[in-house]
Amino acid sequence: MPLPSLLAVFAHPDDESLSTGGVLARHAAAGARTAVVTATWAEDTQRAAELADALRILGAGKPRMLGYADARAPQSAPGRVRFCDASLDESVRRLVLHIREFRPDIVLTHDAYGGLTGHPDHVHTHRVTTLAVQAAGLDLLYPEAGTPWQPGSLYLATHPRSAAQALGARLVREGRAMYSVPDEWITVTIDVGPWLEQKLSAVLAHRTEVERGALPGRIAGLTPAARERLLSTEWYIRHGPASGAAVQTVLTS
Repeated sequence: MPLPSLLAVFAHPDDESLSTGGVLARHAAAGARTAVVTATWAEDTQRAAELADALRILGAGKPRMLGYADARAPQSAPGRVRFCDASLDESVRRLVLHIREFRPDIVLTHDAYGGLTGHPDHVHTHRVTTLAVQAAGLDLLYPEAGTPWQPGSLYLATHPRSAAQALGARLVREGRAMYSVPDEWITVTIDVGPWLEQKLSAVLAHRTEVERGALPGRIAGLTPAARERLLSTEWYIRHGPASGAAVQTVLTS
């Protein structure tokens, strides 16, 4: 039986590696189709080139970029509207096109908080993705975006409260709010230790973020043991009524 295909949808270059790098690497290594859609940054930027390097490491194909501007970095897409300010209908339509083209069994994205940091682009990516997953299967919505396709599951990358309390100080800058979910909300906990080096290499491929001291840079400065504690487990919440049997069978086996 073929493994389910994965389409990950995240806000910025590096989110895919930090949040789901282990699962993407695991599925690709087992022969599953994997791909990533990134909401912000233009294709002709250094961040886009680094994203391409990270996806090669993870086996997730070429970047699929919506090209909106990062809420906090106008240079990310000169002349383009900020993702948070873009037409919701247009953003959903553009993501529906990717879903119908790639035809994933499973879609992965940020949780409703936008992960530990609550970045506005992360939160908006969650909103757009949840709407697009539903819209992609409706034949009367966005007919110009291709043949309808309904993914079997939508999973949200997240952190349980216990892990956030143990690890969060390494992941969120001092003085900033930190968001997590009750432990009992977690649907799937995945040990990605066997793919840790691949995941770490993908994180560090985002060299701009390493050099400016963002999260990939802070991870680069940690000991191997600390990196393992931070990156070797991934947590997901199954969202909505779609069946999660396929993802649970494959990801927890």
